[in-house]
Amino acid sequence: MLNKLLFKHIDNSALIVFRIIFGFLITAEAFGAIATGWVRNVMVEPKFTFNFIGFEFLQPLVGNYMYLHFVIMGVFGICVMLGYKYRFAIIGYTLFWATAYFLQKSAYNNHYYLLIILCAIMALLPANKYLSVDAKNDPSIVEHSMPKWCSGILILQMFIVYTYGAIAKLYPDWISTSVMKIFMQAKKHYFLVGDILQEQRMHYLLSYGGILFDGLVIPLLLFKPTRKWAFLASIFFHMFNSAVFQVGIFPYMSLGLTIFFFEPKTIRNIFLKHKPLFDGIHYSEPKYKVLFLSILSIHFIIQLALPLRHHFFKDNVLWTEEAHRLSWRMMLRSKIGTASFRVVTKDSIRATKVVNLNNYLTTKQKRLVTTHPDAIWQFAQILKKEYNSKGQEVEIYVQSSIRVNRRPYSLYIDPNVDLAKIEWNAFRHSNWILPSKLDELQITNP
Repeated sequence: MLNKLLFKHIDNSALIVFRIIFGFLITAEAFGAIATGWVRNVMVEPKFTFNFIGFEFLQPLVGNYMYLHFVIMGVFGICVMLGYKYRFAIIGYTLFWATAYFLQKSAYNNHYYLLIILCAIMALLPANKYLSVDAKNDPSIVEHSMPKWCSGILILQMFIVYTYGAIAKLYPDWISTSVMKIFMQAKKHYFLVGDILQEQRMHYLLSYGGILFDGLVIPLLLFKPTRKWAFLASIFFHMFNSAVFQVGIFPYMSLGLTIFFFEPKTIRNIFLKHKPLFDGIHYSEPKYKVLFLSILSIHFIIQLALPLRHHFFKDNVLWTEEAHRLSWRMMLRSKIGTASFRVVTKDSIRATKVVNLNNYLTTKQKRLVTTHPDAIWQFAQILKKEYNSKGQEVEIYVQSSIRVNRRPYSLYIDPNVDLAKIEWNAFRHSNWILPSKLDELQITNP
């Protein structure tokens, strides 16, 4: 049964076409990050970045070097698209993109995390076995089939992403459409559709449509009678998100992945008419089958577990942000805040200085530091290090308030806790984050 499920060969047309689409998109992601100013704003202009805690060693990469970093990524992407030195190129892109991801989080996006996973999966797949420079240079590698697991792991990965995305939306502020109303008010200036997006019925359509789409799209694509309609819904859903929310390559990547749900013959007839269609019966097991299956099992166990970990933390993840990342909690809330950092010297004078955030942080970084406890803690450590380098021992206190989904501002960080002496622990709740009052406070108008 396992051999039939995973190791039976099917036509590889979908994988070959997806490699080309995928290579084009990751190339666009790399060069687009430079062209749009994303690299400059996020990694060149800042004095430092807020890396994922534990990846502080990446800080020396910040600066003009990052342009070269993304150019190399773009070259890797072109190589993936052409199928030239495919394995080296996709592994290279994966490592370079993961570096850029863990280097900063002021421009955090769940889709950036997904791209790391998809790149890593593509590194496992025989995507250069046809219509590639590698196959042209070495005809002995040409194949017209692939094991079923090649498409299966991509489908399972996206099922996890969409399903947890739907589950995360099942909370009162989303169900009441309050969150969607906040999102759409920021789009009021859009040409033609701006006024339509302010209508209450549109908020219900988008809120409940988002839940239904995320929860049902993969099953409906797998079921042949509903496949065409699910595909059409995918086109509308992802093009809407691309136009209204500008979420980069993710909508197009998701549409590209739908190719794995259609019959190989259909894909071959549309995109690769001269390719022989594989319709034989063949099984091939990996040389290290047990190791291979163990790695896949561990990966998917982690993928299933990470989005659940916020249940083991005290308080509401919308408030604390603890276990928010890597959990497919996509576009769920509006959060703004204020933060005042007070540095007190540990001497007889006890001099106090209020830090001017503009002297340290970019606009994006200020938004992060006023709404995310881990960034608040990291900035306190940066200030501590700066003063220590001058021979001064200091205490650092933060006066911070935030509003979630347009509730009234509430005190966020305990102003009596010296963050300079706090150790970070990613596996337990930070008690210096004050308890939330989300259930008590009503959402107000802007």
